[in-house]
Amino acid sequence: MTLGSGATFGIFCSLAAVGLTEARPIHVKSVAGIVTAYHHNAHADVILGRLLETDTLDGKGKHSPLKLVSLYTDQVPKNDTSRALAASHDFEIYPTIEGALTLGTGKLAVDGVLLIAEHGDYPKSPSGNTVYPKRRFFEGIVKVFKASGRVVPLFFDKHLSDNWREAKFIYDTAREMKIPLMAGSSLPTTWRKPAVDVERGAELSEIVVVMYGPLDSYGFHALETVQALAEQRKGGETGIKSVQCRTGNAVWETLQNGVLDPEVFHAAVDRVIRPLGPGTVRERVQNPLLFTLEYADGLRAHVAALTDYHAEWTAAWRYKKDRRIESANIWLQDGRPFMHFTYFLHAIEDLMLTEKTTRPIERTLLTSGALDALLLSKLKGGARLETPYLLFSYPSGRRWQQPPPPPPTRPWASK
Repeated sequence: MTLGSGATFGIFCSLAAVGLTEARPIHVKSVAGIVTAYHHNAHADVILGRLLETDTLDGKGKHSPLKLVSLYTDQVPKNDTSRALAASHDFEIYPTIEGALTLGTGKLAVDGVLLIAEHGDYPKSPSGNTVYPKRRFFEGIVKVFKASGRVVPLFFDKHLSDNWREAKFIYDTAREMKIPLMAGSSLPTTWRKPAVDVERGAELSEIVVVMYGPLDSYGFHALETVQALAEQRKGGETGIKSVQCRTGNAVWETLQNGVLDPEVFHAAVDRVIRPLGPGTVRERVQNPLLFTLEYADGLRAHVAALTDYHAEWTAAWRYKKDRRIESANIWLQDGRPFMHFTYFLHAIEDLMLTEKTTRPIERTLLTSGALDALLLSKLKGGARLETPYLLFSYPSGRRWQQPPPPPPTRPWASK
């Protein structure tokens, strides 16, 4: 297999806007979107919509060096917006994945593929993970790659799959075929208040991320945040040896028995900017949940789901050497144009332009497997599960950088 260039036409573009360092002529890359559903504020809309309506989703921002030329939608809900956008923005919607990748020519005819399987009407697994058709989408894409004798960069929104077996199959296949593959969450690239990161090469004893919302979709975001912090530590990533999911009073007991460091936990909670009401976390949260991950090098990380208390993301971590704690609010623009997706898109643009990943795919492989194991732990009543298959290392990606301030939230953001 060989990588295809497939450049369409040259323009001048500020590469700083897509995470590169200088302004020079580049080529617009044609991309296909393979999505579950496309409607207002769905992930397909807030990612692919930036290729159609600039990075501010209103036609007034910066244009992307990626051009959406084709789309496949697995479902077409009543609130679908893709059909109207295809008519107004000159791209074609195909009834098959093969059609979207070949543009009806029978051969691969795009420079990259964005696979966005989020939203839509899909079943849940016994452990509570939404079973999106990621493997089916991936196999449809790979079929075209093999028939065409070449591959192009591929982006997966969020995790690789809802279960370890399929996530590992996707990872192994991509490596075997030398597909430039990137995936993950927007949270590792978004704003932090204050603007702090784990000191590169420092020893850590504990990390706590505080989350809210659904355990499968939002739990993945929280685990990617944990991992973006953890992989900066001394020695880099070592892998996860076990996981455990606690619920109810068992969560509060961890603050007393030493499983969860109370100071690190409260440092994370204290970064919540707008609690949903009066009272302490213990008073307000009726059904707490705690994910615990034990790493091979002794690091312990936790994700605390405290939905009744807040609707934000925060993190705290303790350094081993001097016992110092740092913490931050992991801030998202909670309303259109959701500019945290713009900075996530910059990483995707880098992938498509350079045919090289800007964040390690192993991070998302690890978090995909960890989420699956944690939800299985919950299903099994909070059992501690050994995860020898998650004991692998990888080099960390780029250092986090604070994005520029976002434009104001649009008044029609939540419509």
